[in-house]
Amino acid sequence: MEREKFDINFIKQLAEEVSKNNLVPYEDLPKYDLFLSQVIDYLNDKFSEEKYTNNIVQNYIKSGVISKPEDGKKRGYTKLHLAQLVLLSYMRPVLTTDEISKVFRLAFNEINDRSDDIISWENAYKIFADIQQRSFDEFLQAEYFDEKKLRDFIKENNLSPEDEERIFVFLTVMTLIAQASAIKRLVQKIVSEYQSE
Repeated sequence: MEREKFDINFIKQLAEEVSKNNLVPYEDLPKYDLFLSQVIDYLNDKFSEEKYTNNIVQNYIKSGVISKPEDGKKRGYTKLHLAQLVLLSYMRPVLTTDEISKVFRLAFNEINDRSDDIISWENAYKIFADIQQRSFDEFLQAEYFDEKKLRDFIKENNLSPEDEERIFVFLTVMTLIAQASAIKRLVQKIVSEYQSE
């Protein structure tokens, strides 16, 4: 089978595939309490590009980024912990541990005290899932790339036909990195500025 041509339509097709393998709906998170090893297995299954370990999760608990497990229970990790860890997994590539903690405190104040939460973890998780899905949908509809500009650049550089696609892929990846970098810097600036007030 011949590989598909790498162009904007192919990129949109990839984005559509990614959006289908999106965030697990809150209702589909395990309803029963889990052992830490089960939490680790769940996260590593859902986030294959990351490797969670007992130490990583325990460090997030010790540093107050996520809630402590239920006292005295071996199966002390609840749906709430999974929601926290899933949200954290999306934040990890963009923010430092301290920045994640600051963001969580905006909505949940003291991480181990449910009575001072401004919104519920369930609602936070659901709104994030909705925002993420809309972002994918908008990405599929928007023209994020000026394909003509990229193709003109390729023509101006008199590339061989076998190198044209490689350079188009390179330019596409660099475009996405530039966007991700700009968004990351903006997020960090927002967190920093809000916390300094």
